[in-house]
Amino acid sequence: MTQATPEQLNDLKFPGLDRTLEGMNCVRSIETDDQGVCHVYVELPLHGYPHQDELTSAITERVRSVDSEAKDVEVKYTVEVKGPQSGGSVGLRVKNVIAVGSGKGGVGKSTVAASLAFGLQSLGASVGLLDADVYGPSIPHLIGAAGKPEVREHINPNGSVVQRIHPVKHDGMSVMSIGFIVPDKDAVIWRGPMLHKLLTQFISETEWGKLDYLIVDMPPGTGDVALTLSQLMSLAGAVVVCTPQKVALLDAVKAIGMYEKVNIPILGMVENMTGDLFGRGGAEETARERSIPFLGEVPSNPEIRIRGDESRLQTLLAEDNASRDALQNLAANVAMQCAREHFKRPAAPTLEILQ
Repeated sequence: MTQATPEQLNDLKFPGLDRTLEGMNCVRSIETDDQGVCHVYVELPLHGYPHQDELTSAITERVRSVDSEAKDVEVKYTVEVKGPQSGGSVGLRVKNVIAVGSGKGGVGKSTVAASLAFGLQSLGASVGLLDADVYGPSIPHLIGAAGKPEVREHINPNGSVVQRIHPVKHDGMSVMSIGFIVPDKDAVIWRGPMLHKLLTQFISETEWGKLDYLIVDMPPGTGDVALTLSQLMSLAGAVVVCTPQKVALLDAVKAIGMYEKVNIPILGMVENMTGDLFGRGGAEETARERSIPFLGEVPSNPEIRIRGDESRLQTLLAEDNASRDALQNLAANVAMQCAREHFKRPAAPTLEILQ
C-alpha cells in the first residue's frame, strides 16, 4: 500500500494566504493507524483561521487520491502564531505588535483597541494591551482594570540585576497604562522626550511575557508615539479606526499616510459606530480607494457604550449580544491580515528615522 507523504501535499494552496503548503512549511507529519485511518497533522499560523474547512477538504481529497486504501482521513490542527517577532530588538517575546490609531479623537479608537485585544484572546491567542494614549488614558476604565504596576528585580543570564516593570493583570491579560500611575483627575502635561521615555519603559522595560499579540492603543492624530514605535521595533502593522462620515475619513487618511512614512504596514481600516447616525460604508470605500484591507464594521450599538461606561467592555466578547459577531469578525480579520503581512515580508524592513 502506498501511503501519503507530506511532499505529496506541497503544491496545495493554503486558502487566504496566497501560498502553498510547502511554502507555509505547515504539514508536520502523516501517519496511518492500525484501522487504516490516515492522520494528517497541520500547523496553522493563527487562531480563528477562517478557511479551515476548505483546507481540510483539499487535504482530504489529495490524500484519498494518492492513497486509495485509506479508510478515512482525519486532519488535525495545532496553532503556532506567526509574526515578525516585533519585540525581539528590545528583548521582548512578542510576535506581533499592532498599533491601533486614528486621525482624530472621538471615533472610538480605545474601544476598538480593547475589543480587538479581548477578541484575539477569545480566539485562543496570548495577548497584552498597552495604553499609549498618555494624555487621555481610557483603557483602565473601559475594561475595569485597577492596581499598580510593580517593579521587581530580575537577574540576567550574565548575573547582572535589572529592574523590570510587571504590568497589571486583568481577566488573564497583561495591561499597562499611565492611568494606573497618575490619578484620574490629574492632567499629564509632557513634551515629546518624556513621552518617548515613558513609552520606551512601557515596552522595553516591562515584563510582558510571551505574547502572540501586543495591542497598542495609540493617541489620536499623528505625532511622536508612532515615530517612537517605529524606531523601537518592527511592528506587525497598524489598524486605523474611523467613523463613516467624511470629516473623520479625511483625518484617517492622514493617519494612514503617517504610518506609511514610518514604514509601519497598514493592516486595514475599521469603521466604528456604523449605523443611522453617522451613516455606513465610508471607511470601506476609502480602504478600497487606498488599496488597503477593510477589516470590518463595529455597529453603533448602545450596549457597547453602556458596557464601556460600566467598565466591562470585555464582556461583549464573553456573552451573547448584538455586537459580539462583529467584534469577533474584526479580531479574526486582523489575525489573518497579520499572517498575510508576515508571509509577504518575512524580513523586517529597514526603518528610516525621521528627524
